[in-house]
Amino acid sequence: MTKEFDIVVHGATGFTGRLIAEYLLTRTDTGLTWAMGGRSLDKLQAVRDEIGAPATTPLVVIESSDEASLKSLMSRTRLVISAVGPYQLYGNELVKACAESGVDYVDLCGEPAWMRHMIDQHQAAAEKSGARLVFSCGFDSSPFDLGVFMAQDEMTKRFGKPAPRVRGRVRKMKGTFSGGTAASFKATMAAAATQPGVIDLLKNPFSLTPGFEGPKQPTGHKPMLDEVMGVWVAPFIMATINTRNVHRSNFLLNHVWGSDFVYDEMIVTGPGEKGEAIANAIAQDKSMSEDKLKPGEGPSKAEREAGSYDVLFIATNEQGQSVQVGVKGDRDPGYGSTSKMIAEAAICLLKDATETKGGFWTPASAMGHALIARLQSHAGLTFSVE
Repeated sequence: MTKEFDIVVHGATGFTGRLIAEYLLTRTDTGLTWAMGGRSLDKLQAVRDEIGAPATTPLVVIESSDEASLKSLMSRTRLVISAVGPYQLYGNELVKACAESGVDYVDLCGEPAWMRHMIDQHQAAAEKSGARLVFSCGFDSSPFDLGVFMAQDEMTKRFGKPAPRVRGRVRKMKGTFSGGTAASFKATMAAAATQPGVIDLLKNPFSLTPGFEGPKQPTGHKPMLDEVMGVWVAPFIMATINTRNVHRSNFLLNHVWGSDFVYDEMIVTGPGEKGEAIANAIAQDKSMSEDKLKPGEGPSKAEREAGSYDVLFIATNEQGQSVQVGVKGDRDPGYGSTSKMIAEAAICLLKDATETKGGFWTPASAMGHALIARLQSHAGLTFSVE
């Protein structure tokens, strides 16, 4: 059945949604039709004009909590990019609608407890309808999920099987987290305080692998001297979502990396006393819970373009053999790079991942090598064996 649009960007008037729409304007070669979606027609028109989109760019008014509005959206598009968070506050009805009507969905979610609730409630409907729903297609968790995927692929090629142990180490990160990320963090903390079971899901590295509990994982809560790199490392705030998605990828790939797979993420702070001091300072940083950025706000274009990140993945086996993969991005992680990554995930899901069946997926399990290729060709990422 042909639909009016291939992609609707829901939340196109928000800070990140606007960047996604701006990026899609540059991707005229895909042959895909897309529209800007949001609650207010006036705001959509204003943003369309501000980003220099043609006056003919379709605008779709979407009321996330209104069933008729969502039903209309489902009849018009093949895929929805959702940039409207915190998802636990604004995403329930949209996920349900997509799962039930066979419409594909990608988002920027970093809220593992909510993701688990959505999987439990709508996996059967998505399998039946053929809807592919892929959470966490931005900085959390595409570079990490795909970095582990590539490192394990390389281990298998070289040594015959994947590694039981992979370390994710953030070597450099310049840029800010989005206001939406901070809002999601707060909404998650609020939910944990009032809803039984949320804390357990947040603490459990296997919260996104229903029915499977793997081996004990490193907590990553304290600074430590990394025995493999010989430098100090500190807790990484995104680890609580990325590690869950990586374990889910392994789960969805039928435990191709082994049911004893161990993975953690830390930030590299350097050698010696200086490295230790920086690691301790990072461990005590509470800026994520402070109200600096509101959803819809973010850094300037110059700040976004000056940002970057560099993550190393070290896969090691029992024989001491290892592979190292570096993943780098050319913009600030929270906005500039994220907006390109999610747009490419949407394009990849529609054009390349035609064999992926209905259900809830991760970037690596749904799109794997095809997404790595697209991110390298178009989104300013590099994946390299070091």
